Amino acid sequence: MEELDLLILGAGWTATFLIPLLRARNIQFAATTSDGRAVAGSPTIAFRFDAAAPDQSAIAALPRARYVLVTFPLVGAGPSRLLVDSYEATHRRHHHPHSGTSKFRFIQLGSTGVWQQAGGSGQAATASAPDGPWLTRRSPYDAGDKRAVAEDELLALGGCVLELAGLWGGARDPRHWVGRVVATKDAVRGKTSLHLIHGVDVARAIAAVMAGGDDAWASAAAGQRWMLTDGFVYDWWALLAGWADVAVAVPAGEGEGEDDKQPTEQARWVYELMVEEGVRALPRSMERLGRCYDSREFWATFGLAPLKARV
Repeated sequence: MEELDLLILGAGWTATFLIPLLRARNIQFAATTSDGRAVAGSPTIAFRFDAAAPDQSAIAALPRARYVLVTFPLVGAGPSRLLVDSYEATHRRHHHPHSGTSKFRFIQLGSTGVWQQAGGSGQAATASAPDGPWLTRRSPYDAGDKRAVAEDELLALGGCVLELAGLWGGARDPRHWVGRVVATKDAVRGKTSLHLIHGVDVARAIAAVMAGGDDAWASAAAGQRWMLTDGFVYDWWALLAGWADVAVAVPAGEGEGEDDKQPTEQARWVYELMVEEGVRALPRSMERLGRCYDSREFWATFGLAPLKARV
């Protein structure tokens, strides 16, 4: 069985950005979907991982690849070890003296939601917080979270976890979230910080983790949990105010053919709340936003800068 560079388990939204990049860099890959549909013009293998299934023979049919990217969430204790052990057992390769290790390299995509500032994401940072509102990849995380439990299991097996902020790009436009997440003034009142990462930069991050070879994997990836954002801490109020420009229909005969532009309801609520809560201007301070992710370490370690910073 020819060894590929990368096997993508679960070629969904992220793969629409990753696959074109892999092609551009001549990185040999294969990908799976639950139904075998084509993604980004590439055929995929029909595969569904079920940790509760008594027979894991479907794993044996997967291609052998140096790196295995898991895009779907694994939860609780057991699934990560089952996946890694089953893949290892069915895809063992002869140890090569220059390979450094005979183990395959697993990368799990997760969520920055495992980190929560004391008091919750909707409250200002407390004075007792050691670094104020700032959280880094080394900050305490919710170790009891079911996804974090599975991630910790993978890390103990030498895998790498990339915790992603809010994903956007392509059909995912944060403006489309407004009606769902801030449908009332009280909902706007409770909105503080937002962190994002574009699909293009997720793809570049994955490729960078793969690019360094054995030494880089051992020093910067194996057993490491990374935080990925585009380097911005967005203020929900500032975004809503900035997205205020919406065209509405004009009655016939009154400036016919022109748009009478009115601010969105959410934007009006923001300006009312600024008066009510004594906010002089936007964006609000980091301390007022309460949860601020500092992801500089990833970009510095892997020698990258985001291409799609600022929504």
